[in-house]
Amino acid sequence: MENQLPRIFFLLLPGRASEGPIARRGPTPSQPRVAKGAPPKSLKTETGIQAAIPYIRPKGKAMTYSTSIRDGVAWLRMERPKAFNAVNREMALGLQAALDEAETQDAVRAIVLTGEGKAFCAGQDLKEATDPDTDLQAIVREHYNPLIRRLRKIEKPILAAVNGVAAGAGANLALACDIVVAKESASFIQAFSKIGLIPDSGGTFMLPRLIGWQKASALMMLGDKVAAEEAERLGMIYKVFSDTEFEESVEKLAVKLASMPTQGLGLTKRALNESTLQNLDAQLDSEEALQATAAQTEDYAEGVSAFLEKRKPTFKGK
Repeated sequence: MENQLPRIFFLLLPGRASEGPIARRGPTPSQPRVAKGAPPKSLKTETGIQAAIPYIRPKGKAMTYSTSIRDGVAWLRMERPKAFNAVNREMALGLQAALDEAETQDAVRAIVLTGEGKAFCAGQDLKEATDPDTDLQAIVREHYNPLIRRLRKIEKPILAAVNGVAAGAGANLALACDIVVAKESASFIQAFSKIGLIPDSGGTFMLPRLIGWQKASALMMLGDKVAAEEAERLGMIYKVFSDTEFEESVEKLAVKLASMPTQGLGLTKRALNESTLQNLDAQLDSEEALQATAAQTEDYAEGVSAFLEKRKPTFKGK
């Protein structure tokens, strides 16, 4: 049976919930610029998440995301299929809260981020971004930067299951995950240049490191669409699955990750993160320290015992 992770909603202040989540211009000189609907002072919710005051979703308003736990895997699904899962404020803040919850639950040993319908994520909801009172900088600061930081800092494997087009910030959300797989019919596009913007959501950091400076520069400036198979060939993503086998293949991969030594995978992720900022000598020191930590885990002891006893290990993520 699936266990539902809490669905977190946010009171839109100032203004009424029906006005929609947007970022406003014009703070006073003494105030930092914030997005309209920014959470008020944090409260401890029943789930332990530091979040804004919960409110009841208005009748008839569709969910923007859903979460569930199955076989040790937290499934985070973006659910605005009519808008190609474009990110609005409710979705961005909800995904942040869902990631926080998945990070703290011992029952969760892997996370999958995917989309509902024909698209993975079309990036920012332009209706929200082009509102006359919108502050685009606040959207980047409050919506996307916290998401990318969570995807990289959570020490559990995060799998992006790209089920369709991944455009703009949607593409870069996928690339920030630890492993990216895609449907054969999926595609990736750095669409920012088509409307006069620069790549955000960590794109200028991730993409050159994945496929090289020249190719990344061209894709970002020209806005070329990259088919899933080409993305795999370039090293942008891990693997492509046929459309008919996609869901089954993602499930198997996610369950495999959830059955592996979670702390060891998390420490591997930390080492990879540190490698982007350090020289070789510093990285060797980091590996030494992290290896010592990994050697103290129960999963390491189980792995060694299973190897010596010629049996399959049973890791518990401890």
